[in-house]
Amino acid sequence: MSPSPLLIIGAGLAGLTAALSAAPRRVIVLSTGPLGQDCSSAWAQGGIAAALSQGDEPAFHAADTIAAGAGLVDPEMADILTREGPDAVRALASLGVPFDRDEAQGFAQSLEAAHSRPRVARVKGDQAGQEILRSVITAVRACPSIEVLERATVRALVQDASGRVRGALVEQNGQIQTILADAVILAAGGLGGLYDVTTNPNSLRGEAMALAALAGAVIADPEFVQFHPTAIDIGLDPAPLATEALRGDGARLIDAAGEPFMARHHPLGDLAPRDVVARAINEQRLTGQGAFLDARQAIGDHFPDLFPTVFAACMGAGIDPRLEPIPVATAAHYHMGGVWTDADGRTSLPGLFAAGECASTGVHGANRLASNSLLEAAVFGARAGRAAALEAPADLTCAILPTQAAPALPDGAIKDLRRAVGLYAGVTRDRQGLAQLLSLIDGMEGRFGPALPLIAARLVASCALMRKESRGGHSRSDYPQTDRVACRTLTTLSQTLADAPIKVAAE
Repeated sequence: MSPSPLLIIGAGLAGLTAALSAAPRRVIVLSTGPLGQDCSSAWAQGGIAAALSQGDEPAFHAADTIAAGAGLVDPEMADILTREGPDAVRALASLGVPFDRDEAQGFAQSLEAAHSRPRVARVKGDQAGQEILRSVITAVRACPSIEVLERATVRALVQDASGRVRGALVEQNGQIQTILADAVILAAGGLGGLYDVTTNPNSLRGEAMALAALAGAVIADPEFVQFHPTAIDIGLDPAPLATEALRGDGARLIDAAGEPFMARHHPLGDLAPRDVVARAINEQRLTGQGAFLDARQAIGDHFPDLFPTVFAACMGAGIDPRLEPIPVATAAHYHMGGVWTDADGRTSLPGLFAAGECASTGVHGANRLASNSLLEAAVFGARAGRAAALEAPADLTCAILPTQAAPALPDGAIKDLRRAVGLYAGVTRDRQGLAQLLSLIDGMEGRFGPALPLIAARLVASCALMRKESRGGHSRSDYPQTDRVACRTLTTLSQTLADAPIKVAAE
């Protein structure tokens, strides 16, 4: 009898890299939309960070990663990410990704915030995610061991009587089927769509984390959400992104009067860590001083060639960034928390792996370093794929437990939830607001049942309420201090419901 396949939930860079790395094991990849859509990977602008140039080293990259993470980065994970990173980028180049090159045909690398050296490899200026995913999809379609099911939505994980994850309930074309597998890799992205202002596909609402939580998996650091400081403020959902590489190339943040303001917030000014810049811009907007990104002198007439995606978004809104500053606002951008995993993507549940943004390896800590997200997807996606391919076959004599599909949340309820999450669990939080958010979630669960976005929002809000300090992407106006001992949050859904998440001192 041939072994059961591996099942990969999600078709961004992490999921597709895992599928390629699992070859020649048979793999089924589930994509919620057409391949290449509905995933954050394709939207990444800045590039992929790695120590690829002379004078840079993985150790320097690891040090920057740890410094940005505000005390919560796992040093061993940072070492893996940065040591394996250069080969991961070269592997993508070998698949045909047309990275920008310097005169010596090496990787052209840009400086981004909180990096000590230029180390961000870009593609056509600001099209890294799109071009990387295009090349990876081509490789996946050419791989005979990989089957892709498009427009497939996972409604629950399936477990057997031993607790092992054995597959998923999958809805496709209005029909629900059970797909059994020897191992399942969650790679279905983050939770930006829980927020009313986000740079991510608004369909991504933490479903992967919620699926794992409902199955009993350990969730790590769900309260840490990174807000990108420079979403283009033109009223679109999702909000277009003005990549951090603009500031790396000299663009400045200014107020409505044209005065720079970042120098008073951090010694690195416009290139301060993202959490610092996000809070500064949020303050500017709340106090009526405004926030704009001025690239007129630094980029000027080169804008269409150097940053075509940003240029097109601005021009589409009637803003010519060559001639006028770009209005910017903070937006939910990346989730540092997620399903707890080890270095090979294993979760606390047998048979279940996770990779990419839905996973929490500890590599990002409380504040992700710019352009480490695509790198994490490539490095840890490959590790998860290799490890899952070696997973022992499931015991076919062990009974499959009955599984109930998670209920859907009506559109109106989703709109109300997004507004409340943005208001109460945004750039700055406090006890009163988080308590109001949890009360709203309780009410919605009473009406609609444990829908996946509600589970994800509850994990974020509950753990944010329990963390009585400000650290990295988590800022409490009522607890502005940072605790002397940095602790990670580890919890399960049952512990969260009992207000009993565990705090574990970071290494």
